Amino acid sequence: MSQDRVQATSLSWGVKQSFRNYVEATGGVTQASDGAARDADGGFTFTALAGGDLRLGADGKLQGTGKFQGELRFEAHGGMLSVCLVDPAVEVDADGAALTVADSPARTRRLEIARLDLSAMTPGEAGEMIIPTALSMDGVQLLGDHYPPRTPLDPVRLVLG
Repeated sequence: MSQDRVQATSLSWGVKQSFRNYVEATGGVTQASDGAARDADGGFTFTALAGGDLRLGADGKLQGTGKFQGELRFEAHGGMLSVCLVDPAVEVDADGAALTVADSPARTRRLEIARLDLSAMTPGEAGEMIIPTALSMDGVQLLGDHYPPRTPLDPVRLVLG
């Protein structure tokens, strides 16, 4: 198989471990559904949707767009904290790379939740690529204005196959 055909088959992402811990420590609820599943380490795995072209190019660089299926809900404080992240996508273009999500189950808008640092991408086990992420301005709002822009989030892990 040539390198430019190695496409993303799944995405794993924990959002932000301290955010997950906070939600659960306050008696809140974290739910993964509609194609997202909880990992053993507390993060989440999303399956690739058909039609994406996210792949490693012949030069070893990530390119294209990969769309993934699943919904995450974080709720605490009787609904005062309510975050919904739906169908993440990794989008790579001339300006860099972003992690976007739909902002609700209605899937009416896509927002950039994080920027991906492709220059710091490293290979992991079994063909996965580990990419550091940092919170974007839309991400600040999606996570309830609790973190400033560029706050490090959990890395994205792309399984390529």
